[in-house]
Amino acid sequence: MIFAANISVLVAFLIQARGTPKSRTVGNAASANLMVSILFRQEEFVNTCYEIFTCVPHSWPLSVRKRLAKVFHYGGCHSGAGTAAVVWYILYTVLATKEYLADRHRDILVNMVTSWILVWMFVMILVSAHPDIRRKFHDRFETFHRFSGWAALLTFWTHNVFSARVTARQLHTSVSSVLVKSPNFWFICITTCCTLASWSRLRRRSVYPEKLSDHATRLHFSYRTMKPFYGLKLSDKPMTEWHAFATIPDVDPESGAITGFSVVVSNAGDWTKKQIMNPTERKLWVRGAPLHGLLYTSRLFKKIVIVATGSGIGPCLSLMFAKATPLRILWSTRDPEKTYGPGVVAEVLRADPNAVIWNTSEKGYPDIVQETYQLVHEGEAEAVFVISNPKVTEKVVFGMQTRGIPAYGAIFDS
Repeated sequence: MIFAANISVLVAFLIQARGTPKSRTVGNAASANLMVSILFRQEEFVNTCYEIFTCVPHSWPLSVRKRLAKVFHYGGCHSGAGTAAVVWYILYTVLATKEYLADRHRDILVNMVTSWILVWMFVMILVSAHPDIRRKFHDRFETFHRFSGWAALLTFWTHNVFSARVTARQLHTSVSSVLVKSPNFWFICITTCCTLASWSRLRRRSVYPEKLSDHATRLHFSYRTMKPFYGLKLSDKPMTEWHAFATIPDVDPESGAITGFSVVVSNAGDWTKKQIMNPTERKLWVRGAPLHGLLYTSRLFKKIVIVATGSGIGPCLSLMFAKATPLRILWSTRDPEKTYGPGVVAEVLRADPNAVIWNTSEKGYPDIVQETYQLVHEGEAEAVFVISNPKVTEKVVFGMQTRGIPAYGAIFDS
């Protein structure tokens, strides 16, 4: 969809110019795509998209609601618009270079140097974001993507100021006048504000660990309350790595009031293992605003089935707390009570007294597609939500969709 929209704009530019469009027009298109790309990583904007897509009533046809539920694929807008921005900017630089060769001025030369620097930076960002590279070098990718993006944004500002100087000289007006009248300037302002909005809310918060086992822990935060269906990013090295977790409201057992929130962390790497093995009170960095996730779209359906494996039950606890949608639960894990504690098991059974809690240590791995399909029919569910590793997620989603049942699980870029 992003590419189709950009191709349509390119055709319109070609028709309007009756040939080669002006570099300035192409540059505006590059800035617009960059702005869209950053918007789809800005928490408030993403939350607004979720609210709009999930506000329809259950009386709407399932064929419409099941498509609206795919709003969590918004990551495709980020990568699609980012790729389109790079293509537009390469085209802009080629056209600007052609214009420079026809009118060689020192100001234009500086403009061209920053343009080609940006082209190189954008291409490097794009290449490093390829899925294969991201999977293999995830931590390095995250650091490179962040710092390169910041450097590119600063270079973009430098380039646009020099570009405005060239235009001001040609039109015999002030630089500020050119900037204010340029769509490019406002696009970059919005892009910069989105970046600052997230990082200006970087805070170091106290965390109170509740070690569940050597495989899992529950981190509690008390600095604010948290409604269901939100996620948060945590880190102890805010400039290099971040880890996203679904939040679970913490409730005082006596008063029933929400006192804070928690996240369930299972052993999935060096960072998570460090959190589990360090049960003392400490502080972690929190960035940006709480963000809606995949399970928020469950409100589009009358009844659902939740499929979770291992620590995938963590994000589901928020859904269970909300009690917004009737559900059936299939949770496959090793020694559930021993690994995650009786409290988590009790919360699962409270949400679904007939939940299928499959202990893989005793029963082996289930035929998860068949078990899910059976629960769908028992509960007369409209959709299935899967919180698991990529292999199981793909297997369940494919197995349900081929049976005509809407199914959703986190994708690579969600």
